[in-house]
Order: sequence, then structure tokens, then C-alpha cells
Amino acid sequence: MTSVKSKPTLYSIPVYRAFADALAAGLLARFADGALGLAEGLILLPSNRARSAVQAAFVRAGGQGLLMPRLAVIGDADLDESVGLALDGLDEDPIAPAIEPLRRRLLLAELIERHTPIGESAITGAAAFQLADGLARVIDQLCYEEVPPAALVDLDLGALAEHWQTSLERLRLLVDHWPAVLARTGSIDRADRRNRLLDRVAAGWRAAPPARFTVAAGITTAAPAIARLLRTVAELDRGMVVLPGLDQEMAAEEWEALGPTRPDPDRNARPLETHPQYHLKLLLDRIGASREEVMLWEATSSFDGPPARSPFVSLIFAPADYTAQWQAAGDLSEATVGISGALFADDGQEAQGIALLMREALETPGRTAALVTPDRGLAERVAAALARWGIAVDDSAGQPLSRTPPGALLLLLAELAAAFDPVALVSLLGHPLVKGSLGRSQWLDQVRRLDLMLREPGLQPGWIGVSARIAERAADPAARGHGLAVQLQPWWEKVRVALGSALAPFASGPTSPAALLAALQTALEALAGDAAWTGSAGRMLAGLFDEWALARGDGPAFVDPADFAEMLGQLLGQTSVRPPYGGHPRLFIWGLLEARLQRADLMILGGLDEGRWPAATQPDPWLAPGIRRLLGLPAPERQQGMAAHDFAGALGASDIVVTRAERSGGDPAVASRFWLRLLALAGEIPEPRPGGVPLTRLAAELDAPPGDPQPVPRPAPRPAAADRPRRISVTAVDRLARDPFAYYAHAMLGLAALDPLSAAPDPRWRGTRVHKLFEDWVRGGATAEGFEAQLSALAADPALDALDRAFWLPRMEPALRWAAARITGADGRVPVGVEARGEVAADGIMLHGKADRIDRDAEGQLAIVDYKSGGAPSAKAAFEKLDNQLGLLGLIAERGGFDGLPAARVAALEYWSLRPDRHAEGAGKISCSYGPRSGLKSAEDAVRHAADALAELAGRFLLGDAPFVPGEAAAYGDYDQLMRRDEWFGRGESE
Repeated sequence: MTSVKSKPTLYSIPVYRAFADALAAGLLARFADGALGLAEGLILLPSNRARSAVQAAFVRAGGQGLLMPRLAVIGDADLDESVGLALDGLDEDPIAPAIEPLRRRLLLAELIERHTPIGESAITGAAAFQLADGLARVIDQLCYEEVPPAALVDLDLGALAEHWQTSLERLRLLVDHWPAVLARTGSIDRADRRNRLLDRVAAGWRAAPPARFTVAAGITTAAPAIARLLRTVAELDRGMVVLPGLDQEMAAEEWEALGPTRPDPDRNARPLETHPQYHLKLLLDRIGASREEVMLWEATSSFDGPPARSPFVSLIFAPADYTAQWQAAGDLSEATVGISGALFADDGQEAQGIALLMREALETPGRTAALVTPDRGLAERVAAALARWGIAVDDSAGQPLSRTPPGALLLLLAELAAAFDPVALVSLLGHPLVKGSLGRSQWLDQVRRLDLMLREPGLQPGWIGVSARIAERAADPAARGHGLAVQLQPWWEKVRVALGSALAPFASGPTSPAALLAALQTALEALAGDAAWTGSAGRMLAGLFDEWALARGDGPAFVDPADFAEMLGQLLGQTSVRPPYGGHPRLFIWGLLEARLQRADLMILGGLDEGRWPAATQPDPWLAPGIRRLLGLPAPERQQGMAAHDFAGALGASDIVVTRAERSGGDPAVASRFWLRLLALAGEIPEPRPGGVPLTRLAAELDAPPGDPQPVPRPAPRPAAADRPRRISVTAVDRLARDPFAYYAHAMLGLAALDPLSAAPDPRWRGTRVHKLFEDWVRGGATAEGFEAQLSALAADPALDALDRAFWLPRMEPALRWAAARITGADGRVPVGVEARGEVAADGIMLHGKADRIDRDAEGQLAIVDYKSGGAPSAKAAFEKLDNQLGLLGLIAERGGFDGLPAARVAALEYWSLRPDRHAEGAGKISCSYGPRSGLKSAEDAVRHAADALAELAGRFLLGDAPFVPGEAAAYGDYDQLMRRDEWFGRGESE
């Protein structure tokens, strides 16, 4: 029978050695005695990723094959399968099962909703669900550190701010109510269960030490239960603990400067938890061993860096009071060989540069390369950059479920069900997983038609608004988009009925989460069928539905649909989907956890900006830093110390490239403290030069066009005269006068800017609506009662949003009343035409237009009125032949071109501006394009002047072959990008 040693066996693998490979080599040398020498052993590891790394290291070191030892993970809460088998009889007195994470969060959210401190507002819905997540982390931290929840009650709250005292009042839930809730479920917290399992394993090994060798490797978590197990393993006759990267060269006074590992009421010193060695010091203290008792692991591997790298890394992270020794460091060339770095202009170029380095690594047979970064955005950009060469690389950290196709589809559906929005509707129906019964191509044709139908302002809210617009356009053959609406209407009614019935529970106010979840499941299957549940992301989403269903109604009984959509977003955003195997076998993207114990030939440490690596500390909504110290919980800054340890471990590789960007996300970035310390000690480090060219230059020029940039001349399309229009509207004449290219793009290319989806009422829509008000009122007899009815209809128009109803309409009403009064008593003038259309032949073309209103005076002369909801064009523009609209309408009237109106002399051309004039109590203003101060003295002059402008423009552009050049006098418009205005404007070119 084996015995227990009195002195623990502790080893450390220095940072310059590749941990997993050195571990495998050392264990092979010690225990590979015969075919089954290793197979009888047990290795305890911190995570499943560490297990994969050690497996791969044994495969590399084993040569022609071997039977590996059992690998067990003790960092996870579910330990039965791996550690449980290590101890016979574990199930004789089974430990209660762990509560499911989602069920625990729902129960905690329910507690938060039910119990509100006196004088505080109740927290419900998504806010309670989010706080429940933080409360669950508090429970885990208390369990890991073995702090009883009752300690929360005994804290002295006098020195704390009031909001922290309120948080502690809510934390009494863990003392007064949570134990009873757990007992009712028949389960315990997962962290508590892990502690119990570890203690049971440790007690069993102390009572009956295993005959096989047992190794705890790569474990740095200093939780008391893990420390006790490691102490037990280290004391076994055939047991040992192998630590990663313990700094055994740090001077004793520096080691002590890391601070105390236990609270000392007589000292106010705080530990230096941001240092990469602090958590190892804490672990050794809890094991009950000193640093001097730790021995050096002798085995090496081909992935090791230079031995001088270890003291160099130790110097980099020297505590602030000891950085003076940098000046006496001497020649560091041996330590810095193999280290290079690159500072890029922005994070896009950083991703390009990293992808280039990884692509270059493939040129050497068998060479591996890995990007190590905690920045998921950088990882995604690098993967996308590699895809340009057809190289698929796995990001082992995965991506949030909310960003996968099934997760994004679910969130779109939940958001649409909670609050109807045309943008969400079109995004949902166009999602790649949605195919419908028509087939993908036909389905997308209908989605595009729906997209176009919903782009104009004035859409009534809700599902009914979409149906109303489609029905209105389909019923009116003259309406814009009539053909689209006719094709769209049958399909839309099927979609509306299917989704409306499935999502009906969302329309009934606060509802049970189970009913809302079932509604989403039904709608998902109606839209995507089995596609929503296939693949790794789909299976994970299905598992989430099952987990929520297994909660058996726990949690809040009723939630608001909008809160439920937000709760789903939180849940899916915190669930990571790992990629399946299938990426390039020699290229890797690792997060810090994945890179902790493994190494590649080329290690690229990317994203070395403050806030990214190390990540910024996130405030705890439940526990203030002072409370954490009183409870003996780790400070949030300890995570930065862990990130520093990860950086130190990766920096030990032989071939290292560190990178950062001067700008990230468009904003200036601050260099990471790790980057600054590295450069302060090493000085200038060389930049990688793939193919002899600096990496930053390659990244910047990768997408740059070849050669020097060539200025683009101003466009001047010159279609054949036979292809030019012979029909033009009065408003198009003004467009042609101001910007011939814009006329060409609109009239000949048929291009027009699309309104945004879910567009709010804009000036154009408001103007159209005001025109309709006067049209309907005048056609109805222009009575006082009719005007009031029209105003009431405008105020009740469902297309008006809250801002227009509260601000625009009250400001506009005095001007509308002013215009109505002018119409009914305008010097004996009588309206004879409203929204009158007319056309005449002039100068070899057909001119057409629409007049807002045509009046006839007592002498039979005509007055043409154009309403403007904003300001009216200036008389100067009319004289310069840039504003010809009213003059050309007068030309049509003089020649009898308006239906039902004989030719007559035009005596007045008037713009009625309905912009409220604050000096006239909100009234509007009438202006003309002629008068004593203008170059045009009468309406007759204005008509002749506009006719001359038409003849000139038609002769040049419609009947002639003049090029349609952009007009420099035109304001920026819809076609600036098409004409590439920024490339030529202001260069002084002649047309």
C-alpha cells in the first residue's frame, strides 16, 4: 500500500518552456514503463481546453502511439464523470445535484422582484433578470472562497454610500430566502457542489491513497477547496503538483512586496493583485507551501523559448518600487531574440497584418501559428482577412449565440413580436434561414417588394399599417407602386395571418414566459422549419428552449413582452457557440483561456491596448470594493493579474510578435501597460518584415490601388439625341437647369433615392399632406365646417408621430388657417382648379405639370398658386432661370393646356409659403417671382422668361447633344456619389 509523504512534491515549469509539451515529455520519462505505464495514471487539469492541449502534447511526444493517462478536469462544476471515477464509492452517499444555471437565474429574478427594500422602487422584468445574473456570480464567489452568506449580515455599513447599503439589503435574500428556495428544488449551487466533490475526493485519497501516479498540472485557481485537493495530491507518495510559470528568480523582497495573502487587521496593506504572480503566491499559501519548496521541472520540448526569457519576463512585471533595476539589466539581446512588434494605424490594418503573418507561416512545411487575443472583434477580423485566401481558421473562443443565424433570427422575432417595427419585419423575413413555402428566390422577391412598399413616410403603425398601405396601393391603379402592391397582397396576407396567430400572446400584455417562449417556437418553425434547430448553434438554441421548459415555471410568473425580448438578448449574448473542428490544422485563434497551456511555433499577441488586454475591470453591481475586502473576496483587479500571467506565459515562446493599433473602432487607443513595460525594458524591438517588407507597410498597401491615384474628370454623359426624352415636367425643368447630371440620372437612368425604412414624416411628406388637406377641402366646397373637419383628420392621422403631433402641427395650424381665410376671401378670386394637371407642346417637346390651385378673378384672368410648406424660391432664382416652375405652369395655362380650363391670360403667379412667421402671429406669406424690385416686372414677364429658359434647355439637352454635366451651383444631392463629386469638385475644371 502506498504511503503519504510528509513534504509535498511541487514543481514549476518556467515560462520559457511550453507547458503542455514539457509536461508530456517529463511524464513520459518518469512513468512510461511498458505499454501500460502511463495508462494507469491520472492527471488533473483546470479546463477542458487544457485537457485538449495535453492530449495533443502526448500525441506529439508519443511518437508511434501510446495509451495516455486518464485526464480529469476540476475547474468545471460537473465533476462526476471525470473526477468521480477516480474514487470508488463516490455514489454511496450521493451529493445533491446542481441547480441548472437558467433555472437559478429565473428563481433569483423572482426573488428580486418580490422583495424590495423599504423606500426603494421595485425592480422587475429584464432589469431583475440582469441583476439576477450578477447575484448568481456573488453566490459563486462566496462559495469558491467559502464565505458563508451570513457574513453579509454582520458587515458594518456605516462607512458605505447609501446605494451600497441598499445593495446589501437586497443581498439579504441570500441569507433569508435563497436557502429555502434551493431546498424546495432539491438541488444546491453548482460551486457548492464542486467544493463538496473536491473535498470528498481529497478525503478519499487521504484515507486510501491511490496506487497509480496522480498529477495536478496547470492549475492556478486559489479557491480553498482546490488548494486542499492540490495539497492532498502533492502529499501522495506518487503524487505531484506542477504549476505553470511560477517566478522562482524573483527576489525575496519583491515576492513579499506582492502583499499579504490573508487579511491582517494590524496592517492596512493591500495585495498587488494585478501582478501575474500574486494568485500563485496565494495558491501556495493556501496549499501550505513556500516558494522555496517548489522544484524546477526538468523536461523540455521543441516549442521552448530561450532560457534567458524567464528572467526577462520577471523584470518586465517587477513591482513599481523595483523597476529601477531595469537600468542595471545590462545586455538583453539574448532574452529578446525572437521578439518583434508592430504598431498599426488602426485595428483594420492590425487584422490585415496578423493575417499576413499567419499566411506566411504556411509557407514553411509543418510550421504552426496562433493569434492570442482577448479581443473577439480582432479575432473575427483576422478570420475574415484569412478567408480572402481561402483559409478557414477556427476561433476557439467561439461567438455569442445571439450572433449566429438561429440566435439572430430568434431575437429579431422576439423584438418584432414585442414592438412592431418595419425594419425588424424586413430583416426577419429576409433572414437567410427563412425560406417559406415559395422557395428562397421567390420568397426574396416578395420581401424586396415589401421593402419598397414600406419605405415612404406616412406608414401607419403596427401590422395593420402594412396591410392598409398595400391594400390602398393595390386598389388605386394610379397610385405609386400599384403593380408591386398587387403582386404583394396575397403573399403578405398569408405571412400576416401566420405570424399574427403565432405571436398572439405577445399582444396581450404581461404574460407567462412559458407562453411567450412557446409562441416564439411556433413562429420560428413556421418561418424556418428545421433549419432553426440544425448545426451547432441550432442545437444549442434548442437546448436553451429545453432548459427553460425544464425550469417548470420557476421565475417571474408574468413578464412584459418587451422585457422578455431583452431577457432573451441577455441570455443568448452570454452563451458562446464553439466552432466545430474543420479549420486549418496549422493556424489557430486562441483566447487567453485557450492559450494558457499550449503554444505554436509563431505566437502573435494581438490587441495590446489598455481596456482590451488587459480588459477594463467591470464594476460589480452588488458588492463595492470595500465590501469585497471585508468579506475576503478577490478584488476585480485580480482578473488583470490573471491576464498578465497569460501574457507572461505566451511571451516565453521562441518566436513572438506583439501588435497593437493606434486607433480602435475609430477612436484613439491607449497602449496596454504590458506593451509599455515591454518597450521600456527592451527598447526598440524590430518590426516583422515578411518578404523583406515592413509588416505595417504591407498591411497598409494590401488593399491600396496600384500606382499613383489618378484624378477622375467630371462626368459628362452624352447619350444620342434619339435616346433623349421628349417629355418633361415643370419641376424637372428646374432640375435640368440646376444640375443636368441629376436630371440625367433621374429621367434617363431611372434612379431615385430610397426613403429609409420606417421613415418618420419628413418635409416632403408634410408638404404632400398639407396639399391633400387643401385639395380635399376645396373640392368639398371650402366651407368653415369642412376646414375644421380636415384639421381634425390631420391631427388624427396615424402616420403622424408624437413629435409632429406635439410640435409641428401646433406651429403649422395658424398658417393653415391663414391660407384658408385667404382662399375664401381672396379679392373675389374663385378656385377653378385644384391639383390640376395639364400639358402643352412647346419648343419641340411635351411640357406637363400640376398646379396646386388655379383661381379665376372677376375679369376672367387666372392666378396660379403653389403651396410651400417651407420657404419659397427667391425672385433672383427665377430671373437667373433656375426657378421656372410657376412660369411654365402659366405657359400651360395661357395655351389652354389644363383640363377643363380654356386658354386665358395669367395675371398672378404666387407662392403661398406656410412656414409660420413669428412676426405675423404664425401666418404664412405670399411671394411672387416678379415685381418692382425684380428683373421680372409682371406675371407675363415671368411666363415669357420661363418659356425662354425651356427653349434654351430643350434645345441643348433634349433636342441637341449637350453633355449632362453636374452643376457646380447645385447643393449636395442624391446623386453626388454617382457623379463622384468629391473627386473633382473644387479643382477648377471647365465643363
